[in-house]
Amino acid sequence: MITRPLSAALGIAGLALGLLGASPSARAEPEKATVALPAPVVLFLSIYVAEDYFWPNEGLDIKVINIPGVGAMNAVISGSAEFSLSSGGSITRAAAHGQRLIAIADLNNDAGQFIALRKDIADSINFDPKAPFAERAKALKGRTIAVAGLGSVADAVIRIALKSAGLDSEKDVTIAPMQPPDVLAAFARKSIDAFSLGPPFAQVVATNGTGVILLDGTNGDPPGYTPLASSIVVTRPQLCVERKALCEKMGHSILEAANFVHDHRDQAIGTLKKRFPALDDKVLAASADAVIKMTDRPPATTEAGLKNGDRMNADAGFLKPEDRINSYDGLYTNEYLR
Repeated sequence: MITRPLSAALGIAGLALGLLGASPSARAEPEKATVALPAPVVLFLSIYVAEDYFWPNEGLDIKVINIPGVGAMNAVISGSAEFSLSSGGSITRAAAHGQRLIAIADLNNDAGQFIALRKDIADSINFDPKAPFAERAKALKGRTIAVAGLGSVADAVIRIALKSAGLDSEKDVTIAPMQPPDVLAAFARKSIDAFSLGPPFAQVVATNGTGVILLDGTNGDPPGYTPLASSIVVTRPQLCVERKALCEKMGHSILEAANFVHDHRDQAIGTLKKRFPALDDKVLAASADAVIKMTDRPPATTEAGLKNGDRMNADAGFLKPEDRINSYDGLYTNEYLR
């Protein structure tokens, strides 16, 4: 019989025990899930950072898909996506109709939408970008305004701007749903007069000189709705019961990403460059700075943010005032931001 030295035998045994005792997380399959985004916009910077830097470390295998407007949240309701990026107004509107979802993080604490007006039109009417909000909104009369999704925050700010100027969204303007990638081409052709979208679209036309910013949703426009839960991570309450670890990992990754965008601005801009390679560096930097300004640390959802979203719904005409919900309990939690 061939014998091994005792030290070799112990080494082999130790290796075997080490393999048997390896941590479950080292051997576990990644948690798989789908995140639905309502538009390919810079507003979701923290999601892109989480995808590049934190989801792999958390053991998450996340598929990101784009579904325009409120369709992203409807994908969560139907069960075809585990998470969506949606607005506080969308989640409260759904609750008013008996579809209760839950927010586990809030990426942005302001509207985050920009209305851009063609520069030639602005010049022809002597538009003053420093005028009071209601006065600026008068420039929209008779215009065709593109929006990515009806019922979205971008749509709501148009209607609130019009209302503040004494204009009718049905009679005084044309609101045209349009896919975000098509908006800039239509703007350049002058087939639309204005658009309402999150960064980087307004930053593109402001930088190339073809447009002016009429409404800045990172600077308190429209007034009276800050804080506003405009980009919340939404899921079904039951998901966090059945797959608690998934919600914990997702929440923690968003927390880390929110800190990252503040502490590592240049690397955060690099994540945008990967996704928007055609944009020049000046546009990317301006867009990133606008989003970072709205990113709270921690990215917690608040009752005030949901309440303002609910009020925005009513003021935009998406919900009758009497149909607003009475309580926001159960519509958000910050327990996964650890």
